Amino acid sequence: MGISHGENPGWLEIAIDVAPELEDPLSAFFFDLGCTGLVFEDFGSRTLKAYLPLEKSPEDIRNRISVYLSQLSLIHPHLSTPGFKLSKIENQDWQRNWRRFFRPVRVTDRLLVLPVWEDLPPHVEGEHVVRIDPGPAFGTGQHATTKMCLQAMDVGPDESRTLLDVGTGSGILAIYGAKLGFEKIEAIDVDPEAIRWAERNIGLNDATNAITLSSKGIEEITDRFSLVCANLILGELLRLMPVLSRLVETGGHLVASGILRDQVERIEEALPATGFFTSRTLYEDEWACMILRKGGE
Repeated sequence: MGISHGENPGWLEIAIDVAPELEDPLSAFFFDLGCTGLVFEDFGSRTLKAYLPLEKSPEDIRNRISVYLSQLSLIHPHLSTPGFKLSKIENQDWQRNWRRFFRPVRVTDRLLVLPVWEDLPPHVEGEHVVRIDPGPAFGTGQHATTKMCLQAMDVGPDESRTLLDVGTGSGILAIYGAKLGFEKIEAIDVDPEAIRWAERNIGLNDATNAITLSSKGIEEITDRFSLVCANLILGELLRLMPVLSRLVETGGHLVASGILRDQVERIEEALPATGFFTSRTLYEDEWACMILRKGGE
C-alpha cells in the first residue's frame, strides 16, 4: 500500500498494535478516515502504521479511533483493546522513505516479487519475476496471505488453464497467472483505486493483453474457471462460497486465503454444501490458505 505525494503541511502517523483478526477492519476504518497509506513496518510484527495529512485535527482523530476501538472490543471481547499513538511528521521525501518498507520477496524457487524501483536481476532459467509498484491496494507478496496464494498457484499451466482473481488488489495474482501461462485470466475488484493500481502493475509486467481487468461484482461473472483465487476475510468467503462453487469448473480449484489458522474449521464445516473438498492447506504464522478442489456435480 502506498502514500500519495501531494503538497501538504506534513503527516500524522498512527501506530497501532494489531491482532490478526483486526487487520482488515482497522485497515478499512483508516482508509475511510482519510488515510493515504497503510503499512506494516515489519511484516513479522503486529504494528500497523497509517498516515493522514496533517491538516486533520489530531485530537478529533484520536477520539474517533478510540470510539472505533471500543466498538471492536464489543465484537471481539476475547482481544485486548489495541494501544496506539499519534506522531506528527514533517513533510519529506515520501517516495524515498516509502520504498524502505518494500523489498524483493522470494516467494518460491521460481518466483521473485520485485518492487518496480529495484533493478531486474540476471535472468535465471525457469524463474518468474513479478514487478510491483505498491499503491493503496493490498498485495505486494510480503504478507503471508498473498504469499501463500502465490505458492498455491504454482501448479503449472497443464493443470489450470483459466483463472479468476477475486478482489485483485494490486493485480499480483493475475500477473503471476499470466507468467504461468494461463490461457484466460479475469481479475475483478470493486474498489476503483485498486483497479487503477492493478492496471499499472499489469502494464509493468507486459500482461495487458493477457488479463481482463474490471470492476464487476463477483455475482456478475458467468464463466467458469479451472482456478479461482479469493484472498478475502472469513465472513466474505463464507458468504460467497455458493457463488465461488458456481464459478469453479468440476475438477478445478479454489484458493481461499485471508483466514486465520483457527478459522479453517469454519470453512471445512461449510464445504459439504458446496461440492468442494480440501486438497491441501498451507500455513504461515497465524494465517492459513486452503486449496479446495471441486468434485463431481
